[in-house]
Amino acid sequence: MSTGVTPTLLEALWRERRPSGPPIAHTFRSTYADRWVRFHSLPGSKRYPQSEDEYAIVLERHNTILDELFTGLEVFVVTMDWSCTPTGPAGYPTPREELHPDSVRWWIESDQADPDPEFHTHTRLFADRRRWRHGCADDLLRAVADETLVEMFITDTGLQRIHHPYDGGADVILTTAAERDELRNRHAAWLSNHPAGL
Repeated sequence: MSTGVTPTLLEALWRERRPSGPPIAHTFRSTYADRWVRFHSLPGSKRYPQSEDEYAIVLERHNTILDELFTGLEVFVVTMDWSCTPTGPAGYPTPREELHPDSVRWWIESDQADPDPEFHTHTRLFADRRRWRHGCADDLLRAVADETLVEMFITDTGLQRIHHPYDGGADVILTTAAERDELRNRHAAWLSNHPAGL
């Protein structure tokens, strides 16, 4: 794996292909609602795995969807942290650097609405580029399942499809509503019973 990421080019690509908003993963569900589907990572919509058998289910579900989206493709793997300054240390303990050591910072989304600089936050996004293979992001996915890593996502290099895992499942953005429906129907057993699909 190599970083394979030129920050200015990736930022420009995002602005061109995804002009509806910044690459902040928790916003994808509302920004791309017409192409969004959520899958739960454990039976019964259980949120956190408590045994190795349950971690195996979480990883298998994530990898099954990821294989369907990205087999044979190069992908960007994106992780995030935030800080009180654009270049300062992370504002909370995170294994991001250890689990994503070859990534490069490519985006900073700053919130400076508060007049007091002490309350400004800077969300920093880091990416690497790799050929997708089953299991190649398992360490990151396991950290997401434990909620020690947040706001991660994986996308093809054309930014057409996005897989955003979270503690409890994954939000997936497809190219069309029809493609979303096909994927949702293939894995209907992993859907929520919630009427909004949450």
